[in-house]
Amino acid sequence: MTAREALADHEYVMSPAIFERERRSSRVFMRLRVLLAGKNQQGRRFRHACETIVVNAHGALLYFDQDLEIGSLLVLTNPFTQEEQECRVVYLGDDSDKGQRVGIEFLTPAPRFWGVEFTHSDWTPAQAGSLHKN
Repeated sequence: MTAREALADHEYVMSPAIFERERRSSRVFMRLRVLLAGKNQQGRRFRHACETIVVNAHGALLYFDQDLEIGSLLVLTNPFTQEEQECRVVYLGDDSDKGQRVGIEFLTPAPRFWGVEFTHSDWTPAQAGSLHKN
């Protein structure tokens, strides 16, 4: 009897399953210095520069050196445009010499925030189909 067969008789074994979810928008690997503001785990306000790893129309993965919690509300500022986006922490990854990997999600999708054209089909302007040439 194989280990798999032995485990299959156990009532708590989960059947193998593959979970796939399409991304809402394409990702772009881009290093960009941005400002992140909010409160850390100790409740202290901060406003620090950090660096993005990956960006998309719905948020980013970045390096950050403050202790944050999943669900924390933050404000991200693009220093080149001074545009701000409210966001929430959705992922806390490994620490590195550049800081902890932190995934943030914009509260409102902002495909133009990064100054990058995202090619994903879901970001074709809705009005494009309704425009008529004269």
